Amino acid sequence: MNHAASPGPGIETDLARLFAPRSVALVGATDHPSSFGGRVFRAMLKFGYPGKIYPVNPRLREIHGLACYPGIRDLPETPDHAGIIVSAERVFDVLADCAARGVPFATVFTAGFAETATAGGRERQARLVAFARASGMRIMGPNCNGVINFVDRFAMTSTGAIGGARREAGNVGVVSHSGGLGQITVMWRAQMAGLGISYEASCGNEADLDSLDFARFMLRSDATTIVLMAIESIRDGAKLQAVAREALEREKPLVVLKLGRTAAGSRAAASHTGAIAGADDIYAAAFRQHGLISVNTCNELYETAILLRNRRWPKGRRAASVAVTGGNIVHLADMGADQGISWPEYSAETQTALGGMLPGYGSKVLNPSDLTSLATGEPAMFSRALNVIAGDPNIDAVAPIFSFVSRKQIESGVQFVRECPKPAAMIWVGACTDDTVPTAEELVAAGVPVYRDALPCMRSLRAAMDFGHRVAARRTGADIPQRPAGIAVQAARDKLGGSTGTLTEREAKLVLADYGFPVTRERLARNPAEAVAYAREIAGSVALKIDSADIPHKTDAGAVRLGLTGDDAVRRGYHEVMEAAARYAPGARINGVLVQEMVPQGVEMMLGIISDPVFGPVVAVGLGGIHIEVLRDVSYRVAPVTPEEARTMLRELRGYKLLEGVRGMPPRDVECLCDLIVRLSWFAHDFKSEIAEADINPLVVMERGAGARVVDALIVPRASTR
Repeated sequence: MNHAASPGPGIETDLARLFAPRSVALVGATDHPSSFGGRVFRAMLKFGYPGKIYPVNPRLREIHGLACYPGIRDLPETPDHAGIIVSAERVFDVLADCAARGVPFATVFTAGFAETATAGGRERQARLVAFARASGMRIMGPNCNGVINFVDRFAMTSTGAIGGARREAGNVGVVSHSGGLGQITVMWRAQMAGLGISYEASCGNEADLDSLDFARFMLRSDATTIVLMAIESIRDGAKLQAVAREALEREKPLVVLKLGRTAAGSRAAASHTGAIAGADDIYAAAFRQHGLISVNTCNELYETAILLRNRRWPKGRRAASVAVTGGNIVHLADMGADQGISWPEYSAETQTALGGMLPGYGSKVLNPSDLTSLATGEPAMFSRALNVIAGDPNIDAVAPIFSFVSRKQIESGVQFVRECPKPAAMIWVGACTDDTVPTAEELVAAGVPVYRDALPCMRSLRAAMDFGHRVAARRTGADIPQRPAGIAVQAARDKLGGSTGTLTEREAKLVLADYGFPVTRERLARNPAEAVAYAREIAGSVALKIDSADIPHKTDAGAVRLGLTGDDAVRRGYHEVMEAAARYAPGARINGVLVQEMVPQGVEMMLGIISDPVFGPVVAVGLGGIHIEVLRDVSYRVAPVTPEEARTMLRELRGYKLLEGVRGMPPRDVECLCDLIVRLSWFAHDFKSEIAEADINPLVVMERGAGARVVDALIVPRASTR
């Protein structure tokens, strides 16, 4: 869907009367069963809506026994919510009538707005936005498919997904830009899996009310414990952060499927960071950072809800499982490990208890546990072993596997999951051997987390573990970024204020030093003699680099010489650097040649800043040097970040093992690196209005305890973005 260019106002509106109006008008209602207006009207009637319905159509006097009115102005009362199904041009006349009557909410089903990608459609959507701002009326849509409220029996939508007997309300909310995907592929299929839905909103183009408004309403409803979102974009990153924070505080997860990931392109930018950052990379990072659970398919949305709707959070990422088939156990162990779940050894007490229950099993029961034939003929033994394992202090969650078992065994498993002192879920890969009931869907409908395969169970369990970790951090305030000591904001601002364009490496380092970054010793030489003198002062091998704001990537220009020692080598290097710069950019402004100390060997990293149109300043970290553009092994977070978030960023990198030490190389100063990531994130936050992009590349990270050094840096103010 296409959205208005400008975000909506920061106004929170209670949407209770949009979802549960006391009376509703439907402009464009018809008695024709195949027309859009006819389908919406019939769905509303059949859903059992208890309020007053006012069909509006100047060509009809009555529809299905209800009086039909020529227009909104003719209604006997002001409805709480008006649905609009008329031509795109007529929409504005109807909205004007609604505003004159004081209608607080309108849903515009009509298409023909920004989704057309035409000038006319964009102009109509801009008019709709302006109307909402001027009138104060809150508008859903346009080009949407309305809302479904199973709690209060109100549906204003055309979908066939609610045909037949109305399903019982549940505790799962659904928000989607798309009507078909949200109402069928997510909502209806979730119901087929045994879940109950509280509310569904298909919000279309979001000219006014957006997906986060609907998600926030659902989070605040006592009827909802989890919200599933299938969205194409977010208009306001700060609003997302606020809604995500509320979800954590209420312990109601937001599970998000971001659509259109493969269409995200790269930015053409001056910095390495800006050049490789895809829009979807930023979305994924922001979701992780703010505690949203990100999934890749519609199935994963509702599969995750099967477990998380009960709001029981493991205290860690250690799990256990028991089965009577070895292959299922091996498969489960693999699936869990792939999701970052660990299978710890049982405690000595647990081993002793299991040994007494399972004579002849061996000296040690492994986790996950294959009880094989010893438990097959004795279901009670399986249950006893399961309860012993659940009490182990090394275990945070339990997921037993059932195959072809009796109804009594299934009921025993259900009892275990419900009464287990730790979060638990059943994996039922087979069927009931002596009855046609229960089924997995029936158990899910009864509130029991049951999965038919290991992978969705393990994904959901890891999601519960991650969300529980975020909830705990929110309770203690550990997820609130704290400004490090030793930051001189005003000094950095003074230096930036004097710049007229892209900062040179030397200028950028001076700014970063005000934020506590360790930078290389260096001097700017304007002739060969100065270069030789400065190299003698440094007293060791030096690097020579061109100093020019017009040549941000000095290596590309061939205007760098490394490891020079002795007067002749430095003098010769000076001339070579100047000549290379002149060949590469004949018109470039040259300040001179930077004479810089050579930094001891270490792991080269890149730290960067980009300005994202949705989330604002974003900090990036990856392997440095030329590897950043080749490997694209980069982690992102919205600024500012906590030290824990900085460490998580590093662990997301495929190259993280280089920092731990490989092939005899010593571990690197990760603590220092995390501190510098935090400092850069505050620099990005403090100067979000002034800085477009920045690169520290390479940042050489030395052995543990030896710190790091900024070897090269680039800062691009907004005014000079290229």
